[in-house]
Parts: sequence; structure tokens; C-alpha cells
Amino acid sequence: MAAEAWQLKNETCTSSVDMELFLHYSLLPSIAIIVVLSCLERRARRSWLDEKWPLLNRRCGMVIPLEFTGAFNNRWSLGFAFGATANKVMILFSEGYLPLPSKFRWAQAFVLLTGAMEVGLSSYPFFACLSTHFSIVGAMLGFLYTGSWFAIIAMNIVQCPHGQIIGEYENIIFYWPSLLCQLFLLGRFVYMFVKASWGRLQLAPLSEAKASFLEAHQGQYVQQLMRKPPLMQPQKSWIRQKVYEWDPYFQFPSRMITMAVLALICLYMFVVNEFYVYKLVSQALEALKSTFDVVIVSSNTTEVVARVKHLKEFIDVTEGVWLVTTFTACLTSVSYLFHILACYRKHMKRLWAGQKQFLPLVFVRLSSSQNVAAIARYSGWQIAYILWGYLIIHMVQCLFGVMFMYGFVLPIKHGQGIEMLKSLGTGILTLAVVIGLMQLQIATATAFFLQPKILLTDKQKPLALDNRKAFHNFNYFLFFYNVVLGLGACLFRLLCSVTVGAWLIARIDRTIMPKGYEAADLGFRTWIGMLFMDHYHMNPTLVCFCHLLVVQTRERQQQRTPNYHHFTNATVTEPVKAVKVLCECLERLEDGWRLTD
Repeated sequence: MAAEAWQLKNETCTSSVDMELFLHYSLLPSIAIIVVLSCLERRARRSWLDEKWPLLNRRCGMVIPLEFTGAFNNRWSLGFAFGATANKVMILFSEGYLPLPSKFRWAQAFVLLTGAMEVGLSSYPFFACLSTHFSIVGAMLGFLYTGSWFAIIAMNIVQCPHGQIIGEYENIIFYWPSLLCQLFLLGRFVYMFVKASWGRLQLAPLSEAKASFLEAHQGQYVQQLMRKPPLMQPQKSWIRQKVYEWDPYFQFPSRMITMAVLALICLYMFVVNEFYVYKLVSQALEALKSTFDVVIVSSNTTEVVARVKHLKEFIDVTEGVWLVTTFTACLTSVSYLFHILACYRKHMKRLWAGQKQFLPLVFVRLSSSQNVAAIARYSGWQIAYILWGYLIIHMVQCLFGVMFMYGFVLPIKHGQGIEMLKSLGTGILTLAVVIGLMQLQIATATAFFLQPKILLTDKQKPLALDNRKAFHNFNYFLFFYNVVLGLGACLFRLLCSVTVGAWLIARIDRTIMPKGYEAADLGFRTWIGMLFMDHYHMNPTLVCFCHLLVVQTRERQQQRTPNYHHFTNATVTEPVKAVKVLCECLERLEDGWRLTD
């Protein structure tokens, strides 16, 4: 009765809010917020507009949502801002946004591009209000815009909390990540407003730009490179040795944090949508099993009844295994996401130390344009790889789970445990004999077909043949056996390649292609290009050196008088001396890295 009640309520439920229509109307306040922030933003240089309208005074600059290179501020706030946009993407692409007639299907790519631009423009105020230097205005506008989205989504959930597929509380399950992210943004905007207002009351000077582009952790990293490494390394805990070691001199950029947060939320929504599909398929299978029951009752043939029972059992087993592997596939994908972050830190620190041996030779030198395009693609591609990787891993785990059920569990359930153990023992014995013969070949080669050690301290015999006639007869008689053994080894190689490739499809940080074909892995090419882009723009040693040059230049400009006689040869040669000092520092750092290695 309860199920019928909520189903009847859901069928008659009509929300007063059309989320898709509100997405279209939200473009108007979004454009207005962008215009206001643009009027406050200053341009770096004067242009002909300032000559024509002097009141502009370098105003109407370009607003940026977030920095994709070298940004470490507001990392988690920007991550939650991306999380707040997840529901918009699902509204856009899961409810038939701008359906096209069949004769215009060729323009689907342009429709998706238009939809993506609309979602980006609608979400732009979340990021622009967080990144603007005018904190009071940005906090007020961001709070109002985020609050309107929060109120609309909450109203939609309150009016229609249930759905037609999952059932009770379907909309709550689907929308709560976006609501949580928007609630976090509301608190962040309040904090920004209070902090900026308190600064105004304290008459603190307002700076339109950062006084220094050198982050604190980058300076600390360079300082610890200058120190002499300790003679004895402190003992690390088990977690730091096996799981993760925190590095106080390294911080992930905003792009990586936002990618991780959005990937987790998208993975959650993807799993929810997958569960929707599972419920639909499960309902169809339940109807099919009811038909099977009718066939069993009406049929008098034993063979038909047995086949129908096997089909019902297969459906039940597959459904159960699919549900169990949903959790294991989710855990695998989440662990991959955190492992990718750990690999990013490891690879960046290797590049900072000048170590490029871990890169394939074809990727050691990439063009600058490829690197710029790679950093633009990376975040979106990484999320797509995580989602597709989850689905593929889920299917592979489900396949292995069904094989395990039919190989071990069902025989025991049907009273065929002894036969299963006999077959398992025969297979293990066959495999042990094959492995034993392979090891016997190695042992025979070591004992009879290699010359003795040159020195008693050598770990193994030299690669020099002995007893050549016996060796040729040994190869001849094992030739035919190794042909048959090679067939099995080839199939095992294929199985391992397919399994490992499917298991690591979400790992964009490593290639699944064999050596020499790494260039065909577009995901890995994107990863390498992103690494080089970050390496050239966020190398702490280079950033620290540029910071020192900028600070000295500013101090020299402040002390310099407008007279021309101060422009001497000593002033011209100062950058050359600075470069020489940098070279000496790099040599010292290289010696320190060698000692550390």
C-alpha cells in the first residue's frame, strides 16, 4: 500500500519549477554579473578605448573564472563550484536538450557545443565571484546568484522528492551533491564578505593584484633544497611507507583539486544513472522470469524445464554479481583517482629534479602548442576516463564474478563439490607440471649447459655455452613440446593484455600501449603535455629565481632617479650576474640531488 501511495503521488506530482527553463533564464543574471565584474576589472595596458572614453581609465577588463596554470588559491572553493555545476550538466544532456529531427542529426555536435557553452555561461558567476579581486562585490553577487540556484533546486526537491525509477527520494539522491556544494559556496561568500568588510574597517590597503607570484610552499621547497641532507633519515610510519607520504613543500594546483572533486561527483551521478538502468533491466527480467514460471507449469518436457531453470539461475546470479561489483568497481575508480594525484606529485618532483628517464623517448620533446592544448584537455578527459573506466571495470569484474560463481559456488550449492574439487585439483596439477617443466629447463641449462663461474664471488655463471652437442639435442627434443606450450602461453598473454588493459583504462597517467606505440595513446599524450606545462610554469626553483629578479627590479626602479647618468654598465650587467648566480645554484642543487639519490 505504501509503494502504491508514493507511486500515485509521484504520477500526480507536478513541480512549479522547470529546471531546464530556469537554466535558460539564468543566463540573464549571469551576463549581468559578468558585465559588472568586467567594469570593475582593470586592463594591463591602455588602449584606444581609453583615449575615446577617458572615464574608463583602463576599466572593462577581461574576467577570468579560474587560473589553470600556477594557481593555488581557493582550490577547494573552486572544486565545490565545479560540483555545483554537475546537476546542470545532467539536466542538459539527460533530458533531451534541444532534440533534433532525424534529418538534422549531423548537427548534433554543434548542439552539444551550444549546450556546453550555455552551461559554462550559466556557471560562470560561481567562479568569477570567487576569483575576482573585488571581494565585497564578488561575495554579494555570488551569494545572491548561488542562493537563487539553491532555492530553486530545494523547491523542486520539496515539491517532487520521488521519481519513477528508483522510487522514494529519487531527486534527493540525485541532487544532494549539488546542494551540498552550493551550501558550501554560500558559506564561502559570507566569509569573503566579512573578511573584506573587516579589512575595509581596519583601513587596510587594497591591492588589485598579488604582490608576489611566489607561493610560500615553493619558497620552502627551494630552501630545503639548499640545506644539507641529514645523514640519517627519520623512520617513517607504515602509512607513509605503503599508503601516502605527505609533503609539506608540495601543493596540488587548483586544476587538480577541482578535477578530483568534480570527478567524484560525476562518478556518483554516473553510478546513480547506472542504477536507474539496472532497475529498468531488472523489471524487464522479472517479467521474463514470470514468463518462465508459466512455461515451467505448462510444459511437461523435462529438458525444457531444466533449460528454463538454468536461465532463471543465470539471471539471478548475474543480478547479484552486478550489485556486488558495483561497490568494488566504485572503490577501484576512487582509488585510481587518488593514485593519479599521487603520481602527479611524483612525476612533477622528478621533472623538477631533471629526471626524464620515466618518459618514453617519443614524449621527451613535445611541441609547445601540443602542451598548451593538453592542459586544456586534461581535466575533461580525466573525468571521462574515470567514468568510462568505471563502466569497463564493472563489466570485467562482473564477468569474473559470474565465472567464480559457476566455477565454485554453484557446484557446491548443487551438491557437486567433490566433482568441482577434482576438476580444480586436476587443473592445478596440470599447471604445476607445466611450470615445473619450465623451471626444469632453466635448472638443466644452469647445471649442464653453462660454463663455470669465473670468480667464486660471482652471483651467476657467465653466458657461455658448455656441452654444445648435448645442448643441441636438448633443444631438438624440446622443440615439439615448446610448440604446444607456446599456444597456451600465447592465449595467456592475450588474456593478461586484455585484463590489464581493461583494468587500467582509467589510468591516464600511464600508457596501456606497448613500447614503441605510446604515441597512439591520446590520454597519455595529454598527461605528458600537462606535466610539461606545469613543469615550465610552476617549477619552484625557476619561480623563486624570477621572484628575486622582480623584487630587485622593483627596488631598483623605486630608488632610481629620472637622470640618465644613472644608466651605467653596472646596471646593464646585473641580469647577467643574476643568471650566473642561478647557474651556480643549479649546480649546487644537482650535487645535492645526487647525494640524496
